[in-house]
Formats: sequence, structure tokens, C-alpha cells
Amino acid sequence: MAIVEVTIVPLGTGDTSVSKYVAKCHKVLEEQKEINYMLTPMGTIIEGDLDKILQVIRQMHEIPFGQGAKRVSTMIKIDDRRDKDSSMEGKILSVQNKL
Repeated sequence: MAIVEVTIVPLGTGDTSVSKYVAKCHKVLEEQKEINYMLTPMGTIIEGDLDKILQVIRQMHEIPFGQGAKRVSTMIKIDDRRDKDSSMEGKILSVQNKL
């Protein structure tokens, strides 16, 4: 299972606020049954099958264009661990147990 961090930034909107774009992107995530996600202040963490996640990110990338953005910058960070099961919660617990 992959854990992916994505940040989608609309540019050329004439406004410094991006929350309405983030909210629309999260509606795409809410429709997904096979992935888990967590909104953070600086992006979104998505957990699940990598191919499915990349398909969903592609859909999310298009959202700001549909709302009038002239340019969209999407940053993706992928943690695809295959030697053992990994999860968002497990990664956080691993650090917390060491504190």
C-alpha cells in the first residue's frame, strides 16, 4: 500500500485564498471507497493502491481549471514501501513511540 502526499495549488485566480479549490478537490476524495485520506494544513495524505491514487490525483488536478484557474501546480510525494505493510497511522505511531 502506498502513502502519497499531494498539494494542488491553483495559480492565476486573482485571489490568495485556495480553500474553495481544496474543498472541491476533497469532494473527489469523498467519492472514493478504496482509499483513505487525511487533510493537513499544507496538503493531503492519501493511502491505498498507487495506481488508484494516481488516477484520483489526476482528477483532483483538473478541479482548479474547472473553477477558472489559469495554471495549476501539483506536487506529489510517494512512499511506496513493499517490505512490510505501512499506513498513515502506523507511521505516526512509530514516531510517537520513540518520543
